[in-house]
Amino acid sequence: MSRPITKVYGTLLLGDDPLSVTRAGNIIKNGGLVAFPTETVYGLGAAATDSEAVKRIFTAKGRPPDNPLIVHISSREQLNQIAKTVPDTANILIDKFWPGPLSLVLHRSEAVPAIVSAGLSTVAVRMPNHRVALDLIAASGVPIAAPSANRSGRPSPTTYNHVLEDLAGRIDAVIRSTICPIGVESTVLDLTGLKPVMLRPGGLTREELEETLGCRLEISGLKYSGSAPHSPGMKYRHYSPRAPLILVTGPINRRRRLIKMIFNYYRRKGLRVGYLDPGTPEDLMTETGSEQLARNLYSNLRRMDALEMDLILAEETEPAGLGLAVMNRIRKAAVRVLKIK
Repeated sequence: MSRPITKVYGTLLLGDDPLSVTRAGNIIKNGGLVAFPTETVYGLGAAATDSEAVKRIFTAKGRPPDNPLIVHISSREQLNQIAKTVPDTANILIDKFWPGPLSLVLHRSEAVPAIVSAGLSTVAVRMPNHRVALDLIAASGVPIAAPSANRSGRPSPTTYNHVLEDLAGRIDAVIRSTICPIGVESTVLDLTGLKPVMLRPGGLTREELEETLGCRLEISGLKYSGSAPHSPGMKYRHYSPRAPLILVTGPINRRRRLIKMIFNYYRRKGLRVGYLDPGTPEDLMTETGSEQLARNLYSNLRRMDALEMDLILAEETEPAGLGLAVMNRIRKAAVRVLKIK
């Protein structure tokens, strides 16, 4: 049974039932923008083959035009439409990890407008592991270009309410569904060079990829220099709450002592100070601990906004498993990093 259709400042709020998803697919088909859930975060989708529709994504988000998008597909046939060639390494990874939180950078076919890839000859493509996302792509009949469904620079959305906070009145529709289970964006792997290079750590861990590929992966996305990034999340400050965020790194006892000093200092001055608690190192070395940290990261940053914090303190976490993606996001969100030895 479909949920009642309502509007929030002109944006349709749709259910995730088949009839509603079909309606959302028709919006995409006709050049509109729809926010939809994936296993990573909510995406803001437009028909990837429609340059005017894709242009609306950049306008709605306030996104710089040199920040490329990821194309979402629901079948291998669509991959052949999007990519000029699919190397053997890609096929190995696709067989094991698709559908899932892995975006592969391949050479772009002529079917993909240049605006999708910021004018580059490459394109990032993935198959999401989420029923609603796959049904939406199928219903629209085209691959869907989709960055995260938030205003540019803000924490990514993991619920439809997060989407409405940022984009109500700026997009055509949002699909109301359950929380995104992984909570951080996909891992982006560039396969256009002589060897695979990780451009952005994400929901698929470096360890899993290295085990499958049988080699150590270079990670270039942690630092960026250049004009046209090959992946989202490389060039600009991202994932930022409204309050300034300070990241403290170094030995655990010393960094926590410093955080406590900073926390108390600003509290005495009458400021609201928030703390992103990463948990104990023992917790984070477990799969459940790092998964929980990733799943809650963006919702915790948005909760700090709702509490009207003046300052947010965060501390370093173990850059292993999903912790690598979490640290990447926190560094991107921080206005300052304090490193103690």
